[in-house]
Amino acid sequence: MRIALHTKVRADRVAEYEAAHREVPDELTTAIRAAGATSWTIWRSGTDLFHVIDCEDYAALLAELEKLPVNVAWQARMAEFLDVAHDYSPDGTEAGLPVAWEL
Repeated sequence: MRIALHTKVRADRVAEYEAAHREVPDELTTAIRAAGATSWTIWRSGTDLFHVIDCEDYAALLAELEKLPVNVAWQARMAEFLDVAHDYSPDGTEAGLPVAWEL
């Protein structure tokens, strides 16, 4: 399945957010892949961040990552930079952007 998400980086933290993503811990990327993601891309337009995630089961991916210490630490770090964060709440699996058109 493919899911698209929208988050927002704080305007005064864009450079730090981008710098952090140049150094994503190998342990985290390995965990994301092990949880079922085959691809995760983030685009930025101003302060808007658009994520596209390819995975077998998004709800299962979130469940695997939610309490994983390396991800908990990463999400805490990202929370310092974001106005709108990635949603790990029970309704977070419904937080994806709706498809408007697809070729």
